[in-house]
Amino acid sequence: MTRGPVLHGELVRLRPIEPRDADRLWEAVQDPEGMRLTGTTTTFTREQIDKWAAVVSDREGRFDWAIVPAAVRDGIPVSDELIGEIVLNDIDPRARSANLRLQMLPNYRGRGYGREAIEEVLRFAFVGVPEHPGPRLHRVGLDVLSINPRAKALYASLGFREEGRLRDVYPDGDGWSDAYVMSLLEDEYSDTAG
Repeated sequence: MTRGPVLHGELVRLRPIEPRDADRLWEAVQDPEGMRLTGTTTTFTREQIDKWAAVVSDREGRFDWAIVPAAVRDGIPVSDELIGEIVLNDIDPRARSANLRLQMLPNYRGRGYGREAIEEVLRFAFVGVPEHPGPRLHRVGLDVLSINPRAKALYASLGFREEGRLRDVYPDGDGWSDAYVMSLLEDEYSDTAG
């Protein structure tokens, strides 16, 4: 079982995806702009989303978190509703590498939630947290579409470096979009986190 720990930031709390998140995950795959910006071309059924939400946090080789607001009132979370998801997947323990993926629901983009979620996952991935040693990775990679310059700038501001470009790799309307391959290595993370 790979169910990850709950990660805490100032703006967000990351908790493993649960069956109760299916409604919001369904909402995410109904968002044309979100699907376009992430290069998601698969069409999902509601049944697939329900099944995914029920089992994904227990799948080997990955950690899937619901991003929820961290706000509390009288020691109780104001909301535990998913506003986005962040995934560390394709974990290769021998190569000490993994892939990072983020998607925020439309009303929560550009408000700092995604940035903080990435920071928390990188801390977990490279150094661990008190509740969990983490995978102690050497490299976290991702790809970001050329049609999403805001996301590319965000990743670069967090220390990710461009490694290359995949040409015409994702369909985009009547055309194609390139994807930038980016990564962050453990020593680079130490330099930016320290």
